[in-house]
Amino acid sequence: MVDEVPPEGTRRILTILDDYQGVALRSADWAPVSAVFDIDVVERHLEGAELLERIRFSEVIVAMRERTPFPADVLERLPSLRLLVTTGMRNASIDLDAAARAGVVVCGTGSAGNSVAELTIGMMIALTRHFVEEDAAVRSGGWQHTISPGLAGRTLGVLGLGRLGVPVARLAQAIGMHVIAWGRTLTAERAAEHGVTAVTRDELFAVPDILTIHLPLTPETRGLVGPAELAIMREDAYLINTSRGPIVDEAALLDALNSGRIAGAALDVYDSEPLPVDHPLRSAPNTLLLPHIGYVSTDNYRAFYGDAVEDVLAYLGGAPARVLSA
Repeated sequence: MVDEVPPEGTRRILTILDDYQGVALRSADWAPVSAVFDIDVVERHLEGAELLERIRFSEVIVAMRERTPFPADVLERLPSLRLLVTTGMRNASIDLDAAARAGVVVCGTGSAGNSVAELTIGMMIALTRHFVEEDAAVRSGGWQHTISPGLAGRTLGVLGLGRLGVPVARLAQAIGMHVIAWGRTLTAERAAEHGVTAVTRDELFAVPDILTIHLPLTPETRGLVGPAELAIMREDAYLINTSRGPIVDEAALLDALNSGRIAGAALDVYDSEPLPVDHPLRSAPNTLLLPHIGYVSTDNYRAFYGDAVEDVLAYLGGAPARVLSA
């Protein structure tokens, strides 16, 4: 059982979670905050009892995106918590209703640029041109072990032509690709505004050389790319997911990769993060695996943590900013 109140005389505590790169304190000016709070920076991922023990007296928590979930059963066990800041303006892993019941104000932050689009194109090129294999070959004394298709003239399928899908489409067009897209609400007119051809759902999976996913995770999109969808993809087609892991049925994807049903997959997101060390994706063939770094850039981190400092100071001033909770 954790103590309900901090020991007498203890300074107020602010905890920064999941600072994997150890850059939070260098990404913003925390001096005004440290004048009021002891700042505890956690540079690795914590779960369960270890997490609760570390944050049990935290009045303020700064969470990096969805790395650490805050469901009702966690929020209810943090009686000292008054402010929860999440980087970004959306965090599906925070129960906002439970936060409101617990008297916890949840605030978000802005961001900078769109590094996801850049990463998506980089992953597409690295996967199809076998960068990882060829780099390993050169380092081990080898030379030219693979052959790859060029991307100019190929077709990119975009699942979700929205805030992230549009810049990906534009970058793909800049290197000479034809872009098609499908979405539940996408019209031919809106697609045409971006030089994209709207197609049916089946065509989106059956036609392109590369399929990239740019949708939020919702009850409707969970498992949207499943066995049936993977089955109609071409055997020489590639899948890229930089959105959320559960949009793709993980078991079906593993089966498609291991059987050679598709040519390969580049993933930046997973059902469970950090990806367990014994996860079968780590040894799956024809994959490029990144550790959810689509939003990880110095520009974004400066925006995230700079706004987090502003949120904390606004809370101290009695007028919380960028409030997300009910």
